[in-house]
Amino acid sequence: MEPELVADYPCETGEGPVWHVDEEALYWLDIPNGLLYRYDPETGEHGVVREGNPVGGATVQADGSLLLFGAGGVVEHWDGETTTRIATLGEAADTRFNDVIADPEGRVFCGTMPTEDRLGALYRLDLDTGFTRVVDEADIPNGMGFSPDGETFYFTVSEEEAIYAFDYDVETGDLSNRSVLVDTSGEDGVPDGLTVDADGDLWSARWDGGVLVRYSPAGEERERVEFPARKVSCPVFGGRSLEDLYVTTAGGDDRPAEGDLAGSLFRYDPDASGTPAFRSRLGLD
Repeated sequence: MEPELVADYPCETGEGPVWHVDEEALYWLDIPNGLLYRYDPETGEHGVVREGNPVGGATVQADGSLLLFGAGGVVEHWDGETTTRIATLGEAADTRFNDVIADPEGRVFCGTMPTEDRLGALYRLDLDTGFTRVVDEADIPNGMGFSPDGETFYFTVSEEEAIYAFDYDVETGDLSNRSVLVDTSGEDGVPDGLTVDADGDLWSARWDGGVLVRYSPAGEERERVEFPARKVSCPVFGGRSLEDLYVTTAGGDDRPAEGDLAGSLFRYDPDASGTPAFRSRLGLD
């Protein structure tokens, strides 16, 4: 089965899809243009719901609002109308956040983009809004996920062409014993966004590779889905039963080179389902 076009937008960097269980709606981003989109599968309606500074990733809060991780290391709370700054990572003043994910306790793991002078890094934002650097010198931190048993944390580093697996301690949020789960060197493109299904398989987008690749928990390739866009950026499970796989793409600013539907949002019907994403709890207690 081929992916189905959901929303034809020429996003420069379509990214960060988040399924909002309460609203039964999908949010996603066009990072450099600071656009937040929303799609309602029930009505078929979609469009921009917020404009502002670049945002690299978002989480759904426990109360249903959103946290937006943006440029300059700024984290903002958005309730659908009002935006309030709740944290700033000083070390990221000259860059921006990229991919993010909440953990079972409501903390958020958040990566930062490299600059001309240094590589990116992975941070943990704790409930007290303090940051802890947990991975140094990551060359474009990207897709993250948790194994269904909660004991493994997956972390993609695009320019290292690798998806890493860490032992994960849910009580402390500590990561340890890093190992390479998937090595994509020698293949077209680099690994980008990632999601994990209910059976533990990993679905990894391939930037400049035009595909979404499914891996077993042991890192073995199981499936490869082709898209009409070279820059496949990030998947997420959504829909009422979490049986739809929504996938963002990028390159809409150069469709002649990147594909006629580059930057669009797609839906794929996998023989798998997801689990509800963990919610952040920053500033709620």
